[in-house]
Amino acid sequence: MEQKQVYEQVGVAMTSRSYVEYEKMFMLQTSALIGKRVLDVAGGASSFTAEARQLGVYAEAVDPLYAKSPSAISAHGREEIELVAAKMSRLVDVYDWTFYGSVEQHRAGRIQALQRFVEDFSKTDGSARYHIAGLPSLPFETQSFDLVMCSHFLFLYEEQFDYAFHVEAIRELLRVCKPGGEVRIYPLMNFRTEEYSRLHELINEFELAGFTLQKREASLPFLPNSHQFLSIKKSPSA
Repeated sequence: MEQKQVYEQVGVAMTSRSYVEYEKMFMLQTSALIGKRVLDVAGGASSFTAEARQLGVYAEAVDPLYAKSPSAISAHGREEIELVAAKMSRLVDVYDWTFYGSVEQHRAGRIQALQRFVEDFSKTDGSARYHIAGLPSLPFETQSFDLVMCSHFLFLYEEQFDYAFHVEAIRELLRVCKPGGEVRIYPLMNFRTEEYSRLHELINEFELAGFTLQKREASLPFLPNSHQFLSIKKSPSA
């Protein structure tokens, strides 16, 4: 039996994704976000916050990475991009290249997003929207954000973070979410490209706590089984 090809990852990777990728991962409608406060958790060096701000969205990001200097993040980001490109070149047949086109185009997009992030992060008011912290403890007041997003962290690192961590982390995402707001998590799989093994249990636990959970279709068909995100809605009376 042929062994399944998987993406090898040690430790938590730093990523540089663009606004359009967030649109596809989380099925975002910019017009519905204008004037809203949005949080990107474990955002890495993604340009979502910088681009969203230009569109009139009050976006902020939080990540332990932001303790580093802009130059250190830039250097680290470049190293990560080259490492990812090298890994992907060995797994080309595993992925759906409909959106990215090729390994080289994927790499170029990452570099562009990294550059946009570093430019915004370097601004004198950057600390107002880039916060140094990581799950399961966020430095925000309860009920602060209309939409809270977390991509390529929860579920993906199933082998590194146990179920208790996932529950505690999601409780924290919900704590900082406003009543009537929503938490979105993408993708629902681990690095073996299999759905998070305790997703059903986790959904049941939060439904019993009074939240509305739903697997929803995403539109970034790149990784195998990456076609869904988890929506967790908070009651307006919460």
